[in-house]
Amino acid sequence: MGWKSLDDMDLNGKRVLLRVDINVPVENGQVSDATRIERIAPTVADILAKGGKPILLAHFGRPKGKVIPELSLRICLSELEKAFGQSVTLIETLEDAEGSALPDGIILLENIRFHEGEEGNDPKFAARIAALGDVFCNDAFSAAHRAHASTTSLAKLLPSCAGRLMQAELTALEAALSTPKRPVGAVVGGAKVSTKIDLLMNLVGKLDVLVIGGGMANTFLGAMGASLGNSLQEPDLHGTARDILKQAETTGCKVILPSDGRVSRAFAANAEYEMIKLNAETVLEDDQMILDAGDVATDTIVNEFKGLKTLIWNGPLGAFEIQPFDKATMAAAKAAAALTVSGDLITVAGGGDTVAALNLAGAADDFTYISTAGGAFLEWMEGKELPGVSALQD
Repeated sequence: MGWKSLDDMDLNGKRVLLRVDINVPVENGQVSDATRIERIAPTVADILAKGGKPILLAHFGRPKGKVIPELSLRICLSELEKAFGQSVTLIETLEDAEGSALPDGIILLENIRFHEGEEGNDPKFAARIAALGDVFCNDAFSAAHRAHASTTSLAKLLPSCAGRLMQAELTALEAALSTPKRPVGAVVGGAKVSTKIDLLMNLVGKLDVLVIGGGMANTFLGAMGASLGNSLQEPDLHGTARDILKQAETTGCKVILPSDGRVSRAFAANAEYEMIKLNAETVLEDDQMILDAGDVATDTIVNEFKGLKTLIWNGPLGAFEIQPFDKATMAAAKAAAALTVSGDLITVAGGGDTVAALNLAGAADDFTYISTAGGAFLEWMEGKELPGVSALQD
């Protein structure tokens, strides 16, 4: 494991600098989704139960080292208090925190990115923050791919550990990719190969089965020789797609591309479509586009799931936001969830579109683990070192 958890720390009477991610969506001046806030509540509860005093460090938006009132963490206060079941005190400036005794209870330091030293990972700034606490606890896996003062430097200045959410993320991802129950497979979908080249290259060396869906699959079909009309694809990456397929052959990773698809002339809800076979010989008309995997392809994917012990999911199989082009994603998600509930499959999913799709399918609650980490989740899957995790291991 290489990193400590809250179970390894003596927190009694200690001030705990707790890095969290509460960079939540806001609409009309209100938090519209408090999931990230709710998921840090167990860590705060455990720190309090162990006699510690939580001092929350967090960012909100991208102020780039300047004080921007619209990006104040004050907007999160009521949701934080609701999640924790007690009051939270906002300390508006670092000088306020340094210049007086901090009040009792849970403390929230104002947006850490109001300071240039945060994203610049400035040692002097990190030392000022470290002086406020006795222990550092990182519960922000979603920011672990950033080498910032509050994600890496604090871990080198104070006794450090992972919070409960960080611990859950690391445990789930290590179980999914580092030491998985085999056979292990992945669903990788979405619009573009260009954003996931490193991910695909890493996965074909570690997986037994790789399901490629969405617009990405079109690029692979085009690379094999298919003429796909107006379908979303990246012709300049046909060579890369062929390289990935060759690498998969070398490593023994079975790649599943859609053998049929829902093809329409309009990207619109309830648009008419045809079910068309997809292979290297496919020729679509200029105004036709593939918007979803077909029924045969979906059956193939579900059957592959039944042979797996571990499944990682990142990206939809089609234009899941509009019916009827959500069918493949919904059916596959429900199948994966059912296999998880029956105890036959370990399922780990992450990425914004993925979580949205699994929620639409009513499958998210049945997956083994859903990551809210976004970029950090992707970089972990790509095999990259995450500075925030490495700092805890050091």
